[in-house]
Amino acid sequence: MDSTIHQPATPDQFSSLYADLLDWTCDCTDRIVLNARFPLGRDGRGMRFWWRQLYGSDKQLDTHHLMRMAGRFSRRVRAYCKAHGIPLEDCLAGEKKWKIAQEHLSPQEVRRGLFLVLVSRAPAPVWEVKKSKQGGHIATLRQKKPWPYVKHYSFHIMDPDWGHLVIKMSGHPPFGAQIILNGHEYVACQARKQGIVFRKEGNCFVQAASATALGAVADALATESAIGLLRQVCERWIYTACLCFALDLDEQQRSGFRCQYFTYQGEYSRNYHFRSGQHMEQVVQGLIERTRGPLRLDQVKTVFGSKHRPSRRKLDQERYESVVETPEYDVTVFKVHYGNLTLKIYTKGERTIRIEVVVHDTKQLGSVKRLERFPRIIAKLRDILMRFTEVVRCMDASFVADDLLERLPEPSQVGNTKVGGMDINKPRMRRLMGAALALSSLPQGFTVSDVVAKVGQAAGPGAGAYGPRQAAYDLRKLRAKGLIERIGNSRRYAATWTGLRAMTALFVLRDKVIKPLLANAGQRKRGGRPAHTTTLDRCYETLQIGMQALFEQLGVAA
Repeated sequence: MDSTIHQPATPDQFSSLYADLLDWTCDCTDRIVLNARFPLGRDGRGMRFWWRQLYGSDKQLDTHHLMRMAGRFSRRVRAYCKAHGIPLEDCLAGEKKWKIAQEHLSPQEVRRGLFLVLVSRAPAPVWEVKKSKQGGHIATLRQKKPWPYVKHYSFHIMDPDWGHLVIKMSGHPPFGAQIILNGHEYVACQARKQGIVFRKEGNCFVQAASATALGAVADALATESAIGLLRQVCERWIYTACLCFALDLDEQQRSGFRCQYFTYQGEYSRNYHFRSGQHMEQVVQGLIERTRGPLRLDQVKTVFGSKHRPSRRKLDQERYESVVETPEYDVTVFKVHYGNLTLKIYTKGERTIRIEVVVHDTKQLGSVKRLERFPRIIAKLRDILMRFTEVVRCMDASFVADDLLERLPEPSQVGNTKVGGMDINKPRMRRLMGAALALSSLPQGFTVSDVVAKVGQAAGPGAGAYGPRQAAYDLRKLRAKGLIERIGNSRRYAATWTGLRAMTALFVLRDKVIKPLLANAGQRKRGGRPAHTTTLDRCYETLQIGMQALFEQLGVAA
């Protein structure tokens, strides 16, 4: 094991805080989904031109012949699989195809090339021909709306550079396809070629002889060279292993059928590898417990796995994302959703914490989807992950300055506008700060409308009206105290790092310290102890016993 800790290209305060507990840290591009489109197949004129290139004229361009191409695709795929002993399975709706693929990967080493075909139904563009009433010539060529459910063929391929990849192609012209790749598989293949010794469990590197060398391989997927790597693997298989069942190589060349590639989905993760599984468990549980409240997480789930989290032995049992009869240990996973963007913190393997950002549609990032812009998309995902990591770090280690409580009630000024002070004892101001904390991890900041929605959700239906004017005035107060700031000249806001720590500390002090202590100031609860108590419960009990005399002297417990 490399004794030095490999730092990612963009280090963060989270890894600096737990540097004494970490072995190494690395970033990796995870799941990559590319859409392959035939440019001429996007409109009727382009389809007619492609058909003329393929057959010389458009006399036979009708719905019947278009459907015959889909039938020929199906027959050729099934005949090829039967002749070469390749498994082909028709999947039912809702069936998890990745589990079927794992069954064919696990028994034996899969050789290079196509090793499995799965057939399922999904929406896809299907062209139909509408003729004029007189007949004899084509009137229009248009797509069916809405897109009908047609058969898709998932070609599972073993590539020497990318490992297991999937190309999912529609059987109907213009034969749209999706290429699904895994960045961790690419890093593993390249590490083997370079002689880097590592151990990988599932989709996670749990050990490496040289963390620096492994991190350098992973960083290659975030550079300009990734464009050529992705285009190369797509061109290697899509024409010879998938499209050839619809159009042979001569027909592809004669009709000029070439695909353009667009980035549809992407995942980027940062992995923190701890020296001890016990330390990792304490860190992640404390981190989640302290941040789930301010972030107002909508989804928290428990993944069951092995009984005692092993710190030195290999984890060989599979985890299940469902309740089992005898769960052996629990791993808490939480997700924060913003439209098509998901932020997650969870554990992988024995001693790894992963913070991950997932974009389900790159349109959410406001980026051009062309493959040439892939490094920019990864850079945006890295920035989002960094923002989320810093937000979690500030909430995990909150702090309020001594003079802040004195300055909050005082009037302030933003530009030429004077604003009043802040009274954190008022419910409206507490809801505002709660909304700012909950929206703090938004990648592009939050707007006044976002604050209105969050405050209204926290207040409930019985509260008074809270509109954009009230929200804009309250946000001006937060800006005057330096708790939030405006992003450039836009109408979006973001919490400052000092503001995040201060607002979190104010919430924690009020809800976790003052209220619990005052709740039992008069008389402590009687009766037996609960069967199961946490460290926090024992701390509260010790504080209540120790402060009982102080409350009596001050008259609080009188």
